[in-house]
Amino acid sequence: MRVIGTAGHVDHGKSTLVEALTGTHPDRLKEEREREMTIDLGFAWMTLPLDGSAEGEEVGIVDVPGHRDFIENMLAGIGGIDAALFVVAADEGIMPQTREHLAILDLLQIQGGVVALTKIDLVAENGFGGGDWLELVEADIRQVLKNTVLEDAPIVQVSGKTGVGIPDLQAALSACLADRPPRPDLNRPRLPVDRVFTIAGFGSVVTGTLADGSLNVGDEVEILPKGLGGRIRGLQTHKQKEQIAVPGSRTAVNISGVSVDKIERGDVIAHPRDYRPTRRFDASARLLGDASCSLKHNTEVKLYLGASEVMARLRLLGSEELKPGHEGWIQLELARPVTAVRGDRFILRRPSPGETIGGGSVIDPHPTGRHKRFSDEILTNLKALSQGTPAEIVLSAVRSLGAGTPAQVAERTNLDLDLAIAASQELVSGSAVLVLGGKTPSSIPQSEGGQNDQGDRAPIGRDTLLVGNELWGQIAFKAIREVENYHQNYPLRVGISREELKSRMSRVTQASPQLFNYAMHKLIADGELEESGPYVCRAGHEIRFNAGQEKDVNRLLKRFEEDPYASPSVKECQGDVGEEVVNSLIELDRLVGVSPEVVFRREDYDYMIVEVRQLMAGGKTLTVAQVRDHFGTSRKYALALMEHLDAIGVTVREGDARRLKK
Repeated sequence: MRVIGTAGHVDHGKSTLVEALTGTHPDRLKEEREREMTIDLGFAWMTLPLDGSAEGEEVGIVDVPGHRDFIENMLAGIGGIDAALFVVAADEGIMPQTREHLAILDLLQIQGGVVALTKIDLVAENGFGGGDWLELVEADIRQVLKNTVLEDAPIVQVSGKTGVGIPDLQAALSACLADRPPRPDLNRPRLPVDRVFTIAGFGSVVTGTLADGSLNVGDEVEILPKGLGGRIRGLQTHKQKEQIAVPGSRTAVNISGVSVDKIERGDVIAHPRDYRPTRRFDASARLLGDASCSLKHNTEVKLYLGASEVMARLRLLGSEELKPGHEGWIQLELARPVTAVRGDRFILRRPSPGETIGGGSVIDPHPTGRHKRFSDEILTNLKALSQGTPAEIVLSAVRSLGAGTPAQVAERTNLDLDLAIAASQELVSGSAVLVLGGKTPSSIPQSEGGQNDQGDRAPIGRDTLLVGNELWGQIAFKAIREVENYHQNYPLRVGISREELKSRMSRVTQASPQLFNYAMHKLIADGELEESGPYVCRAGHEIRFNAGQEKDVNRLLKRFEEDPYASPSVKECQGDVGEEVVNSLIELDRLVGVSPEVVFRREDYDYMIVEVRQLMAGGKTLTVAQVRDHFGTSRKYALALMEHLDAIGVTVREGDARRLKK
């Protein structure tokens, strides 16, 4: 499916020409017909013999308003087209909006196009000198088109009123579109909404030009950036019902589950979780050569992206100002979220007085935050994302993400998923990135570090977690240093708790639990760290008491040995050897705490559990008093033990007695 968009000055005959081509007048509004001036977007379609066949192919047409007061409406519809039908009236020639629309087409990089020199029937009637005048107008058009995307566009003389030249125009459009590559199908459909309305008995209907994938009747969809959910009830292309809408088609979507007042122009219809809205993105930008002034840092601009219009604050990266005719890197901070992907083209306008000043291309739709404006690393990364090979683009995306999967990289860069996976495999083979974990497409048994049992690199899958070497070096250094510092500060402890280590590493891991967990797994597998229950320690770390502490410990344990079932309380133990030593004995599993006040030696604790199980064998019950009498202790110790066994699932209470838990 292909879409053509009109462009040109007001009253140069765009709508009349569309009617002559298609048989459908694109003006929908009563006011438009009364004033004979297009105000909002209009739509039509026609069949062109793109491949020379008799049947041909249906092509959609988006007709845009030419008056400068409605430039915002023009921008809402022009972004999704494959080619431009650039209209210039023969009796007037190049006019102000002719130049502005051409600048917009050039900024959006609409590569294909045909120039229609309209109203040729009026030239002779108004005494313009016929052919000589038309030659002058064509020469003027050629001069204006120089160094733009339409520089080589054919110029066709037509009259929408008499029909002269219409077959030639159709042939030129067909030839232009035949050279255009097919729309990519990345299996991530998105439809920027340019029109919203209701139909009695059907409900909410939206229209737009579908990109990056197909939509099917019955699909669950998400309305972005609001995050509303709905279901596709019906699809139409050129007023024909369809079960599937394909990339590049002008599509009407009947959505159930969402009221029409919840959807507006600029929203995007997509499959759930395929896209994430953003309020900040990095981009390359070009300021028009005839812009009224340079762009300064922190300038407020109007952003036109897809069918959306939003105020934004423009941050210049790597320069103090952007001069007319120059290009540069920018970061846009938006007043409200939009849906953007790498490669999307956009337009920038000055809010007041209204002026189209430039445009550009989205480079990174989800930067991690505000960039340092003159960071060489940031500027190098943006250049790689903009101009690099797939491997360079993936590497830059992984670095920007911190750590990411090929699926996340594909979303961020708008690369085909298979291409992102292949590029990731290339980077892993070249040791530019490391595999931390995640699912792979193979069941080949793997050892740590992404190797299979034959020593070859394990295949990369869409959910394989990758990390750049630089970040991995920072993570490993930080983790090891934090553990070693903990050992130095608390030599009598097994190690730092996993949760505390995760908190201390939150900055370098970007507070990602997944990244932290995979990093710990690799460091432990590599023998750098060890785990002991909930604690993390340096490999080979052991708690060692000094001579004085060892003497105190032996004296304390002697007290436990003398009266194992009425042992010293926690407070008494701390008084004898100190709190740190008591905690170490518990971490070393030489003492077992059964309550905040009661601890037993490990061997005494194990013996008591065996005894309790034997006393309860065969379904027998046991009271606290019976436990007290059996071990010759006090109720305090018996009760603490039994409540502890309840808590760990050995016993279950029934009234005043307990039995073994099944």
